[in-house]
Amino acid sequence: MSVFEPSQDILSGRTADIYFKRTIEILQAEGLNPLATMEVFPNRAGLLCGIEEAKALLKTVIKQGEGEIWALDEGLPMRAKEVVLRIKAPYLSFGLYETAVCGMLAQSSGWATAARECAEAAGGIPVISFGARHVHPNIAGLMDYAAITGGCQSCSSIAGAELTGTRASGTMPHALILVMGDTVRATLAFDRHMPADVPRVSLVDTFKDEAEESLRVAEALGGRLASVRLDTPAERGRVTVELVREVRARLDQAGYGHVKIFISGGLDAERIRMFVESSAPVDGFGVGSYISGARPIDFTADLHEIDGRPIAKRGRIPGVTPNPRLTRVC
Repeated sequence: MSVFEPSQDILSGRTADIYFKRTIEILQAEGLNPLATMEVFPNRAGLLCGIEEAKALLKTVIKQGEGEIWALDEGLPMRAKEVVLRIKAPYLSFGLYETAVCGMLAQSSGWATAARECAEAAGGIPVISFGARHVHPNIAGLMDYAAITGGCQSCSSIAGAELTGTRASGTMPHALILVMGDTVRATLAFDRHMPADVPRVSLVDTFKDEAEESLRVAEALGGRLASVRLDTPAERGRVTVELVREVRARLDQAGYGHVKIFISGGLDAERIRMFVESSAPVDGFGVGSYISGARPIDFTADLHEIDGRPIAKRGRIPGVTPNPRLTRVC
């Protein structure tokens, strides 16, 4: 069973471009409902994501046995103008949902492609999606789903973790430390109240020098401390290779070699690559707006057959476009 369930707004057509709704009304009035073949393709290469959501919608609106859906698998690389989805069914069953299908693929593929860039730059070091705060809450889960499809190990939002069958990841916010007035005090409270299977990760850039705070929390928690997170803001120069090396050295010298270092704050694929190529001792990256703010990949949907007759708009080739990578899903 798909984890995606189309909303009533999508099914009713409220999210559709108005001209599709008008087209359906006109065809119904004219008594026309041809067997139509529609193909969907991207305008640039990237990582396909959103196809599972699109399939869930199409399987809901196209009656079983009345159509065919062919699709590329979620998470596969796609070429520019490669057909990733082919629908063959009575037009009135799916025509209203062209806007939704293209939108699902466009946004999610953009997010997944950016996440893949970060994961590849990290070279096996875990990347966590921290971008939920940068998108509307209604789509935060979908964004994190796309990020994990693209290669992130986990995500910060509960909704995204539920969609992917993973566990939401997070440390502690500056807010907890600011309210409690001290990093060690906040970390000890976290340790007291969180379940044992939640990793103890302390944020160490709020009040004092990052290396000093790292040592303070390590001394307070000892073997229970899993990691420290460096999130130095741009106002103080952000996290640097030199800072990470200093924190690592001071933790090791004090006997806390088991404590890992996780960094976040303004990271993108280029900065991740810089840390990796500099052999900075980073154990994990948290990426926010580079993924959540990724440019969508435009998708186009074209009709290529009407009642078996090849057809296309000017500039496009009539008839079904061969793509042996497509798999029939219904």
